[in-house]
Amino acid sequence: MDINLISDTVTKPTPGMLNAMMSAEVGDDVFKEDPSVNALEQKVAEMFGREAALFFPSGSMTNQTAIKLHTNPGDQLICDKYAHVYNYEGGGASFNSGVSCKLVDGHRGMMTAEQVEAAINPPDFYHSPFTSLVCIENTTNKGGGAGWDFEELKRIKAVCEKHNLGYHLDGARLWNALVAKGETPKQYGELFDTISVCLSKGLGCPIGSVLVGSAEMIDKALRIRKILGGGMRQVGYLAAAGTYALDNHIERLAEDHEKAIEIGDLLKKLPFIKKVEPIETNIIIFEIDESLYDSDEFVQNLNEKGVRLIGMGQGKLRIVTHLDYTDTMHEAFLEILEEM
Repeated sequence: MDINLISDTVTKPTPGMLNAMMSAEVGDDVFKEDPSVNALEQKVAEMFGREAALFFPSGSMTNQTAIKLHTNPGDQLICDKYAHVYNYEGGGASFNSGVSCKLVDGHRGMMTAEQVEAAINPPDFYHSPFTSLVCIENTTNKGGGAGWDFEELKRIKAVCEKHNLGYHLDGARLWNALVAKGETPKQYGELFDTISVCLSKGLGCPIGSVLVGSAEMIDKALRIRKILGGGMRQVGYLAAAGTYALDNHIERLAEDHEKAIEIGDLLKKLPFIKKVEPIETNIIIFEIDESLYDSDEFVQNLNEKGVRLIGMGQGKLRIVTHLDYTDTMHEAFLEILEEM
């Protein structure tokens, strides 16, 4: 049995999703003539209570487009030191937009409004970069799937309005946060200028992210997507997968969260586990006591038993539950951990 817990991006389309994909009506999306793409974009825009949305091949491209929309070369954005836009997008903020990142030392990838305000450079001090954007990631990947306090997000919004800053949400795993906290897309649509949501993680699509915002913003985003090479033709086959996932795969995310908590509870009982980060959604980050068990050996031993997980550096390991991680796999994995 192959139990792949590297990421929630390893999923494959379900039979129902495949059927939706194969029966999709398509056209040329570069000319905005793909009805399945248009339907997905309208659906996501309406979910968030916004005017428009745009389908992208990846979440990195949606984030990079949003950064470009909100900034000019030489500007600076504010984000937590764990943020995906800083750590895992290949330096795209500097390459694509010519901006730097002011890193905030938050908690598990989450910063406070006070920290954001303190990180803003004085706009009339031309020796420092001009601060123009705040980027939030919810849930936090490197922070172990942590979900933000919505009231804190509102306080940060007030700071952005006070200082005329753009406010972007990297919502790659926002669906997990919504399910875990009982929040709604419209709450986030009212708060952020732009929102990126991913379809290929917890929702199980083979590809795709969507950028949400005002009609003016999305019209500008269309040009940037083209420049970045994100224009696609008969991509309605993939958009149909997204529509199916939004209709069928959101509520089931709670199952992934429950499995993650059960794995974390068992890990805490193992004598060689040094620390398990708090678990709120589908990501488990933990550390091994190297004096009792070598972490590389631990990963190798699991590999030999058919279980794959990933290291995050600094002695941390990560497990991510997902759509293809079945109840049978879960029981088998728990038994493997107990035997270790």
